[in-house]
Amino acid sequence: MDANAQLVSPEHGLLTRLLAGLRSQTDIPLRLALWNGFAHDLGPNPRVTVRLPGPAALRYFLPPSLDNLAEGYVNGHFDVLGGARDIVEAASRLAHTGVPMRGRFGRILSTVRHNRAKDARSIGHHYDVSNDFYRLWLDEQMVYSCAYFPTRNESLDEAQSAKLDHILAKIMLKPGERLLDIGCGWGALAIRAAQKFGAHAVGVTLSKNQHELACERVRQAGLSELVEIRLQDYRDVDPRDGLFDKITSVGMFEHVGLNHLPEYFGKIHSLLKDGGLVLNHGITSTDPGSGSTPLGAANFIDKYVFPNGELPHISLALRDMQGAGLEALDVECLRRHYARTLTHWAQNYEHNADTIRGMVSETTFRVWRIYLAGCAHAFEQNWVSLHQVLACKAGPNEALNPTPWSRAYMYS
Repeated sequence: MDANAQLVSPEHGLLTRLLAGLRSQTDIPLRLALWNGFAHDLGPNPRVTVRLPGPAALRYFLPPSLDNLAEGYVNGHFDVLGGARDIVEAASRLAHTGVPMRGRFGRILSTVRHNRAKDARSIGHHYDVSNDFYRLWLDEQMVYSCAYFPTRNESLDEAQSAKLDHILAKIMLKPGERLLDIGCGWGALAIRAAQKFGAHAVGVTLSKNQHELACERVRQAGLSELVEIRLQDYRDVDPRDGLFDKITSVGMFEHVGLNHLPEYFGKIHSLLKDGGLVLNHGITSTDPGSGSTPLGAANFIDKYVFPNGELPHISLALRDMQGAGLEALDVECLRRHYARTLTHWAQNYEHNADTIRGMVSETTFRVWRIYLAGCAHAFEQNWVSLHQVLACKAGPNEALNPTPWSRAYMYS
């Protein structure tokens, strides 16, 4: 029966406003199941059902921005039945009816003032849920960044190993060289650099959980003489303790802040030997104005997932990299690879949902469930992207640049 039937004020007014805005929508695979037993389908054969326990829940649909919908869902103001990817698709279509898209983005974030204490708190908020939590949906090495699928058919484990090798091949890592890995996570890249390439690696992270497990993994691998994992801010790495032949930063510069990119790349420049190579791997905005997130999702992500995170457009990243004296030699877009990576993560999360629910709060469970599936959708839609940028500290001295004239070496 139609949801408008037999309703009285003030419920009728709220529902009338909502349905008036959706009246022309006939292709959203969503059913609104109301507290009074009535339902309203926004499309044929709905794959997702939203159960509204009372009229107060309607306010999260007025307007139906991704911020509002996510806020209502993760805090239990209504329940949603359906697969995570179907939920995100339905929410995205619903948000289109209420939040105009200006270009690819619904709003622009003002830049954030970063400092060491704030950045440490932000990293802890995101990465210190628990190691066991991440282990349930990441690959065996626990690599929490975009994987690399050269044939599209790799498993997640294969694609993450391929990503590590792809990065280390790009920077031409050689036995005995010193590598700094900024934002080293659980140590996978530093360990790979030592095991396969014979390098001396230093990894830095602000996450206590990551630091503890990464150090244990280094000990288990028998690599303590080659790999050092530090609980340290990259800004506190002292060039007087020795410069690095190569530097990698994977999935970290999203935390730096738009106004702090010159400082970030300047610090890398100061730590790199002349002729050294750096590989920056990070999420980028597809909005030339370095916009935030689509359809009004910025507040949710900032509040629940990535506090104080900001995404630069690739042009801004390149400008500030060049301004710091690092010549960009190669730029590779891995947007499709991250969409596939996130799809794997979201599927693993769904597969282990009961176990995850038993180790975190219901709010945390819902936040990560919707976040992983939502990010997969965002990368598929080209709302956000990811770029690997290879750069060299050579200046005008061409003889210092160690790279061949062809990219072929990266794939040999």
